[in-house]
Amino acid sequence: MQLFDLIQEAYDRLKKRVRRTELIYSHYYTEKLGLQLYFKCENLQRTGSFKIRGALNFMTAQPRDALVKGVITASAGNHAQGVAFAADLLGVKATVYMPEITPPQKVHSTRDYGAEVVLVGRNFDEACQAAWEVQKTTGALFVHPFDDELVMAGQGTIALEILDELPDLQNLIVPVGGGGLIAGIATAIREIAPHVRIVGVESQAAPSMSASFAAGRPVEKPVSVTLADGIAVKLPGTLTVPVICDCVDEIVMVQEEDIALAIVSLLEKTKMLVEGAGAVTLAAVLNKRIEGL
Repeated sequence: MQLFDLIQEAYDRLKKRVRRTELIYSHYYTEKLGLQLYFKCENLQRTGSFKIRGALNFMTAQPRDALVKGVITASAGNHAQGVAFAADLLGVKATVYMPEITPPQKVHSTRDYGAEVVLVGRNFDEACQAAWEVQKTTGALFVHPFDDELVMAGQGTIALEILDELPDLQNLIVPVGGGGLIAGIATAIREIAPHVRIVGVESQAAPSMSASFAAGRPVEKPVSVTLADGIAVKLPGTLTVPVICDCVDEIVMVQEEDIALAIVSLLEKTKMLVEGAGAVTLAAVLNKRIEGL
């Protein structure tokens, strides 16, 4: 089945289970920048991020016997909460491996949904490797945070919601880590509104997608400490990168100072507290990292 077909199935599967988040028009930034700017507020989603879409779509699409040994995953925080929520909903045991530097509030939130949390490794990639090793012995179903078609399809439902409310969309700017979000969104956009320009934004401290996009294949790059910890990935997905290379127009990077100022600006001007991984898109716009908007 083609990825776009999976996105349509995911939309039907999730529409009564996740929040159709608000698409908010920003009067302030529109006037400041001279372009119409909207925010798709997945920070208001159940569990606080879009990640619940992919996790819940993946798990509810599985036959029941695939879940009998539970699920296991690795995450910097948001996917962890999505998997924990979905596991609790389905009555399934969940084990989540998270980096040792994961913000405490994300650890506590994941445990609150009933998951067992194991803190290991200096970054997402080391936590993910540890999770895979344990999965080999337990037989639990691994729920990949980005490199899976059902996960990408769940995230792609965001694009269907945006186009339904904003059919004359011209530019779409998306945070990029491992690539699951932008791969799903870009697939849906190219199918329905191929004229839309799609730009991915990553932190300069985690530049693996820029390198992968330029090379046309997954490229591993070291990760530095970043405010955008939710998109700090050393090696993007083998499934996501080809989709991104086919469907995304460009990938740009922002610096840590840009991200910090965007977080503060959003808090001051919209009264929304947005994590660094979500603020990278506004950071790119405010600092003119994207030409021709």
